[in-house]
Amino acid sequence: MTDRKLKMGVYRYEHTEPLFDGRVEIDADLETSPLISDVFQRMAQGELDIAEYGLTYFLRSFDLADSPFLALPIFPNRNFRHSSLFVNTDSGIERPEDLAGKTVGEFALYGSDPGVWVKGVLADEYGVKPERIDWVIGGTDHPIPSFGWIPQPVPDGVRVRHAGDDQTLAALLEAGEIDALLSVDVPQSVLDGSTKKIRRLFVDYEAVERDYYRRTGIFPMMHVVAIRRELAEEPGLAESVYRAFSQAKEIVQEHYRANAAKQHMAVITPWFSELFAENRALLGEDWWPYGLDANRKAVDTFLRYHHEQGLSQRLLTSDDIFVPGVGR
Repeated sequence: MTDRKLKMGVYRYEHTEPLFDGRVEIDADLETSPLISDVFQRMAQGELDIAEYGLTYFLRSFDLADSPFLALPIFPNRNFRHSSLFVNTDSGIERPEDLAGKTVGEFALYGSDPGVWVKGVLADEYGVKPERIDWVIGGTDHPIPSFGWIPQPVPDGVRVRHAGDDQTLAALLEAGEIDALLSVDVPQSVLDGSTKKIRRLFVDYEAVERDYYRRTGIFPMMHVVAIRRELAEEPGLAESVYRAFSQAKEIVQEHYRANAAKQHMAVITPWFSELFAENRALLGEDWWPYGLDANRKAVDTFLRYHHEQGLSQRLLTSDDIFVPGVGR
C-alpha cells in the first residue's frame, strides 16, 4: 500500500460521520466542505486522492484521453428526484408532458446529477426528451458562475444558456421568465411559504416516488466515491476504503433498527418510527445499499441516460467504471 497519507474528501452525512469521529478507522486525512461542489472541484483539479464525486462529474472524465479515475460502489448521496421539479402556477404545466416546448431552469450545470435522472425519467415515462425543452442554467436562490473546471458537453439540437450574473432561477420562475425549475435545492420561497407562484409539479411527490421504486427497484444515486487509477492498483487499498464506508453506514443503519423498539426517542421528528417502518417495508433491511450487485440496475440506468443525453461519448456499463472486484 502507499506509504503516504492519502487525502480524502467527503461530506459529513450521518452515514459517514463514523469516519470522522473515529468509530471507524480509515487511513486517510479526511477533508470536507459545506459545499460538496468544492470537494468535486478539488478532486477534478488533482488536489485529492479519493473523494465523494458527483456521478456526472465523474463520468465526464471518461471522455478524456487518459481518464484519471475509477469508482468504488459507495453511494454517499442518493435521493428520489420527482420532488426536484417546480413550476410556475401560471405556466399551464399540469402534467410532465406539458413541459414540452417550455423553458426550464436547471441547477448548476446542464446535466447535473438530479438533472440526468429527471430528464431520463421524463423521456422514458412521459415521452418528453431534453431537446423539446429550452434550458437555463444557474443557481436556485443565489447566482452561481458556470463551472469551468469540468467538461460541459451540450449535444446538438439542445438549447442551453446560463442565467445572467445577477439572476437566480427561483426569481426567474417567480416572475414567469422560465416556466419550470429542476433543482437540487428547494426554493426558499417554497420553504417559507412566501410564494403563490411556485409549486411542485408532482404535488404528491412521495407517492409518485414510492410508486417509481416499486415499479423499477431504482433508488437513484447522485454521488459515488472516486479513486485515482494509480491508487486503485495498490493492493488492498480500494477494498479497505470500501469496508470503512460500509462499516460506517452499517453503524448508522443498525442504530435506527435497534431504536425502533423505543420508537426512536432520540430523534426529534414526530412520528418518525412510522416513517421508518414504512421505508423499511418498502426498501428492505439495507435501505441504502453499497456494492455493485445491489446497485447495478440503477447505475446502468444512469449510464444509459448520460449517454442518451449526449453527456458521454460512448455507452458505458457498470463494469467499465468500477474498480474490479471491489464490493461484488
